Amino acid sequence: MRFKARVEVSLKPGHSDPEGETTARALRELNYPVKNVGVSKVYTVFFEASSKTEAEEMVDEMCRRLLANPTKDDYKFEVEEIE
Repeated sequence: MRFKARVEVSLKPGHSDPEGETTARALRELNYPVKNVGVSKVYTVFFEASSKTEAEEMVDEMCRRLLANPTKDDYKFEVEEIE
């Protein structure tokens, strides 16, 4: 079975987000009433697995081993079967 996963990785609360801070400042300079901006990375992963459960386990492992740094990042993902 083929699957597509959408993985979003973002900083945990309390960690510095210089890119988000710079973007927020630039938006305020353009006269938008912005308080904060948070930057996240989104990965789209296409892969094969024998079931949706196995696919979800694989994606969670991918996140823990490579896509997210558990010290500073949170992650969430969605997995869908594709044809």
